[in-house]
Amino acid sequence: MANQTRKINKHIFVWVGNFLFGGLGVDRFLRGQIGLGLVKLLFGWLTLGIWPLVDWIISLSKAYGNAFGNVEDITFDAQGNYTK
Repeated sequence: MANQTRKINKHIFVWVGNFLFGGLGVDRFLRGQIGLGLVKLLFGWLTLGIWPLVDWIISLSKAYGNAFGNVEDITFDAQGNYTK
């Protein structure tokens, strides 16, 4: 079986992840910010939706830092694991 990899644009990956799961803090986990992801998961509801909205704006402006490096594409291997 050939080594199959899939590439996706990192901006689309972050936008979709943030839109679908941003309220649960998954967007912070995707960026490697585990501590903030846990805080957002546990206490994000206290902000009445403001924190997910701010994170959505951050993702739209592409200001999420170097979480995925300077490449434009994210590569996943055949098992669905993220590879740099």
